[in-house]
Amino acid sequence: MTMRTATPVARRLRGLSDRSIAWLFILPTMLLLLAINIFPLIWAIRLSFTGFMANLPAPAAFIGIDNYVDILTDEDLWANFQITAHFVFWTIALQVLIGLGLALLINQKFRGHSFWTTVILLPMMLSPAVVGNFWTLLFQPQIGPFNYLIGFFTGIAPSSFTMIGSVALAPWTIVLVNTWMWTPYVMLICLAGLRAIPDYIYEAAEVDRASPLRQFWSITFPMVLPFLMLAVLFQAIQSFVMFDMVNLLTSGGPGSTTELVSITLKRAAFEKWETGYASALAVILFVTIFGAANVYVRALNWVKQQ
Repeated sequence: MTMRTATPVARRLRGLSDRSIAWLFILPTMLLLLAINIFPLIWAIRLSFTGFMANLPAPAAFIGIDNYVDILTDEDLWANFQITAHFVFWTIALQVLIGLGLALLINQKFRGHSFWTTVILLPMMLSPAVVGNFWTLLFQPQIGPFNYLIGFFTGIAPSSFTMIGSVALAPWTIVLVNTWMWTPYVMLICLAGLRAIPDYIYEAAEVDRASPLRQFWSITFPMVLPFLMLAVLFQAIQSFVMFDMVNLLTSGGPGSTTELVSITLKRAAFEKWETGYASALAVILFVTIFGAANVYVRALNWVKQQ
């Protein structure tokens, strides 16, 4: 009885194409991912048009686009967007310069290059929470070694300045720490691009007596550029939504000097309990990142076709 029931099913499965079998295995995971990602997005969009506050038992009252108007006309929030843009720009610039330089160095395959590659990748393996606490201790003016190191080279008293508590230095503090943590990721992607360049191209360039600088600008950089742009895309998104490391390091201070938009979102949602307002801000961030990423991917595809 069981054999007769199973036989048609087995025959049906054997009749499926490889593509159909692949979809059969992938579909449950895709449905699960859609449920996890799409449902919260739709729910956040719904809440963004209400004045819902999570700490009050009152039902959510529909207020239209008032939350969006409040966000787009808030000068303090625009200032936080500028702080975020400053953080993203300088972080990406430093990561690209240092990451590409390290990739070029590691690609030389000198003695012990595998060991040093592993050492360079260590910061990327740590969680942002651990990195935030680790650098908070390093930046302590009384016990942290960072101030003593700066004082050793400059002659400034270590206790005379604080990186985290200074209005002028705090923004550069989060740039420095994020660069230290995620530069290895950029280096790894650039290294993959360098290893993908065929050796015969450099051999032909040497036959033509091209200098190393000429080889870099005519061969290395153009062929690594798509990989570099991909790294910039990933890191720009990661930096734009960065929260945990900055929250542990400076908590947005001193004042609001390092208050990224992600920290503003957290304060609106979990300190002021303005859930509807926070949902509207989250939707604006999502649309901003999605739109910018879409334009950037088009530019990336254009570069790859050249």
